[in-house]
Amino acid sequence: MYKVTIQPHWEITSDTDAPLDTAVLLELLTAIQKTGSIAKAAQAIGLSYRYAWGLLRDVEKLFGDSLMDKGRGRGTVLTPLAEKLIWADRRVAARLSPLLESLSSELERELNRMTAGKSKAVRLHASHGFAVAALLAKINQAQLPIELRYRHSTDAVAALSRQECDLAGFHVPLGEFEPAAVALYTQWLNKKTHKLIHLAVRHQGLFVAPGNPQGIHGLKDLTRDGVRFVNRQAGSGTRMLLELMLAGASLSPNDINGFENAEFTHSAVAAYIASGMAEVGFGVQTPAERFGLEFIPLVRERYFFAVPVAALDDPLVQQVITILQSDAFREEVNALAGYDATDTGKILSLAEAFGSSGAH
Repeated sequence: MYKVTIQPHWEITSDTDAPLDTAVLLELLTAIQKTGSIAKAAQAIGLSYRYAWGLLRDVEKLFGDSLMDKGRGRGTVLTPLAEKLIWADRRVAARLSPLLESLSSELERELNRMTAGKSKAVRLHASHGFAVAALLAKINQAQLPIELRYRHSTDAVAALSRQECDLAGFHVPLGEFEPAAVALYTQWLNKKTHKLIHLAVRHQGLFVAPGNPQGIHGLKDLTRDGVRFVNRQAGSGTRMLLELMLAGASLSPNDINGFENAEFTHSAVAAYIASGMAEVGFGVQTPAERFGLEFIPLVRERYFFAVPVAALDDPLVQQVITILQSDAFREEVNALAGYDATDTGKILSLAEAFGSSGAH
């Protein structure tokens, strides 16, 4: 069984110089950030001190600005330019990771099909999330054949209704906005032919800079002057939830500066704010912690996989359910900031999950 990994790669070109390959530079800058020393950083990533120093000088010449600030008694620290390069790379990875993972999965499937003959795989379509990524890692460890496609929650559930996938991931808020969200998804779900597998409960809320310098505490603050917002893309479940919450608070998206600035993952939203390009965004708690941001919880939601009742007897789907119901997987989900795995792996009817809202 072949595995394919695709990593983002970017270069910087000026008018007169050869393209700058950022891969080694970024690894070196990140190591300097951690160690506070060029020599220690070079050693940590397997470079000679001479090569590392020469690379840094060449890049400083390219930009006409310094990358390092050597202060007495505090070692070597990165300048704002160097910090911006690291944040740029983290933004690239955060934005492209779902697309590249989906493409990797497609290529894996084609390679394995061509070399080993036609074989069955679990087809998983889901909105991108940290518990989904953790599940994918467990599936790969078990060497189960998987076809992954990250897409909007509505697209995933619609694909399930067309029999294009075996598992469709989507998320539904708890509380006053649940009926409206359920009504959207149950256009494609049938209480007689579909079941739900509970993945996790997670928090959605606002990302703000450390110390919350703008004093942001709720949705109303998004409309204030001087507050720049970064959104999720149109069609995503998270954006749908935000629009429901704004309508419930009688707030207009037109009054929010940056409402149409969209990123494709929760991590990309967090990276956007951490790099100083906006003051606030909306998403799940985990990336806020990973990017050193503060998180203001606003709503809890449940993440489910919809599955055809008939597919529950499929041996490959049963193996995925076994992983979902394992103590090891629950521990991983519980370790994610803002996630609760109490009911992870529980199989429910639509009526059991949503009451009268799901009884269609």
